[in-house]
Amino acid sequence: MTSPWSERVLQCFSAKAADYSRSVTLQHAIAFRLAEHIHRVRVLDGPWIDLGSGSGLLADAISLHHPGRSVLRVDGSVAMLQQHSGRVETLHHDLALGLPELASPPALLASSFCLHWLVSPAQHLQAWCQALAPDGILALAVPIAGSFPQWHDAADAAEVPCTALSFPNGDALRQAVSAHQVLIDQRLRFTQCSEAPSELLRSFANIGADATQHHPLGGGAMRRLLRAWPRDNVTGQANLTWVVQLLLVRR
Repeated sequence: MTSPWSERVLQCFSAKAADYSRSVTLQHAIAFRLAEHIHRVRVLDGPWIDLGSGSGLLADAISLHHPGRSVLRVDGSVAMLQQHSGRVETLHHDLALGLPELASPPALLASSFCLHWLVSPAQHLQAWCQALAPDGILALAVPIAGSFPQWHDAADAAEVPCTALSFPNGDALRQAVSAHQVLIDQRLRFTQCSEAPSELLRSFANIGADATQHHPLGGGAMRRLLRAWPRDNVTGQANLTWVVQLLLVRR
């Protein structure tokens, strides 16, 4: 049974599914970077699967590098799966319940910007690795702890709760795959800029990534948060920095 948290996340993304691909510059860039890493390693024949495929950014990028290769796109949102173009194979499944039943062990499990929405992400990551065929590849991109320092600093300065999503610890994710051959472990930083911090926060709602386990701030607390948001010393703009971990693992 889908948990209330997972249901809330899927409802938020489903509501914005039609606009998602047009609004996610960072997710586009990460999907192509991860697909390039996959292209550079030997991946066996067998099922190739994109876990938490959303509107298909990663699966599409993988297919560009491997024309004719079928990539099964798995997601818990029907609305997201309906955004996929062309004749592709999709599967509606809530990954919070674990992996779907598969006819044979996958040769590739790939996932971008999905794992952090699952409770106990390190445990899910371990299970994904164990599900691979021998010599199979796991390719992962996920935002991790250390992201959004400006948001946390503003909340501290304004003396209000920080309602940002809690991201998994990168070292814990590395430890979760340590029984296997880690080919790549990169921690990349990306900074988004805007004249107004409110625009940075609104960008989450615009793509359906605004589910939170925190109580939302009231109007007064939100205004204090925005006034306390640090500004870049050179540009004067408000920034929001992501830390994204890329993992490429061979079982």
